[in-house]
Amino acid sequence: MKIIIIGCGKVGLYLAEQLSEENHDIVMVDTSQERLNSISEDVDALRICGNGASIQVLLEADIKNADILIAVAESDELNLLSCLVAKQISACQTIARVRNPVYSKDINFIRKHLGISMIINPESAAAMEISRILRFPSAIKIDTFAKGRVELLHFRLQKRFGLAGLKVSQVAERCKAEFLICGVERHEQITIPDGNFVLEENDILSIMASPRNAAQFFREIGLKTNQVRSSIIIGGGKIAYYLAQILHSMKIDVRIIEERQERCDALNDLLPDDVTIIHGNGTDKQLLMEEGLKVTESVVSLTGVDEENIFISFYVKTNSDAKVVTKVNRIAYDDIIDSLDIGSVIYPKYITADYILQYVRATGNSIGSNVETLYHILDNRAEALEFIIRENSPVVGKPLSELYLKPELLVAGIYRHGKFIVPRGQDSIQLQDMVIIVTTQKGLRDIRDILR
Repeated sequence: MKIIIIGCGKVGLYLAEQLSEENHDIVMVDTSQERLNSISEDVDALRICGNGASIQVLLEADIKNADILIAVAESDELNLLSCLVAKQISACQTIARVRNPVYSKDINFIRKHLGISMIINPESAAAMEISRILRFPSAIKIDTFAKGRVELLHFRLQKRFGLAGLKVSQVAERCKAEFLICGVERHEQITIPDGNFVLEENDILSIMASPRNAAQFFREIGLKTNQVRSSIIIGGGKIAYYLAQILHSMKIDVRIIEERQERCDALNDLLPDDVTIIHGNGTDKQLLMEEGLKVTESVVSLTGVDEENIFISFYVKTNSDAKVVTKVNRIAYDDIIDSLDIGSVIYPKYITADYILQYVRATGNSIGSNVETLYHILDNRAEALEFIIRENSPVVGKPLSELYLKPELLVAGIYRHGKFIVPRGQDSIQLQDMVIIVTTQKGLRDIRDILR
């Protein structure tokens, strides 16, 4: 497909890298020639300097032959206008990143009346991901499928669980819950394991299960499964605003520490009265103690400075038993940050890009089976995808043991008629199933792509 990306910041560049790897025809548009020049030559894309809302610039980018325009510039208004102009002069699909909470209540109206195919709010999406983690604090990260009825949970294997040294097949025999271990991250190595793979202490495991079975599994190995009852949010930006609303609806006690008085006043006006806003510096250890660090069940560090968030999280881990969530924006250092024991790390840029890539994959194949959900997992070197089976194909009706699957690929789950099925060799994929695939093979667009 021909794809035009407006805005070459972190999200735009990451999308260009991913999409060019999938052999799409990419055009990148940005107002900064310096930014365009800094893009690696490894990214196979045409670069155009100009305003993405300009008709002349869009025509130069060949908008009339484009399949999708993705607008992820810094300005919400520029993104919306770029999509509006593109729709007037072409038949392409349009995606806009819109971050200002002022527009959040009008998203459906804007999408419908401006003809925009998809609007993504990164801060709202990040807040939703954090809320899932606080609902199930034993997990480092939770990805959801089948509209929340199936979950992929990532957690670190500790000695006290009694699983280290066991084969994957032995873990399945020992635990009564229906689940599947579908990924292991060990130091720099990632593995999609078979039954003979032996687990080690400090492995990061990814397990697929229904929420009820996931809770049962965690209880059996001695981990807490109840959602947190209290949370301190450090930093009062957009993510904090959305997160406080979600946590308040979950009956979680919320306290926000924010350094800017004017932002404190705004949050007081925007949020319910029983959300406590504290004017202060979230790096102040005495303030954290005074506001209940020793007794709170979670701390979410959302300041605008990555280093602050990381140091705050280290301090919290050392001085309390709270579940820790850390926001990081600079994805260039994600491999270093992931090696640090600072709880759950949230990358808003990755979350935004994954939503957009999911839409692009689904648009690229409108027959047979669409990509409904997509997550990058296992240190971003593997994908977990959900397909809905709408038509007959070579994968339908045959036992999984008889399918000639690509290497490093696992059919991790089947959701059928309200029930999650842990796939075995005798199971088969049927029409209308939701099928979850975990693989290191990038770029799958259709369920038929799982075959060699």
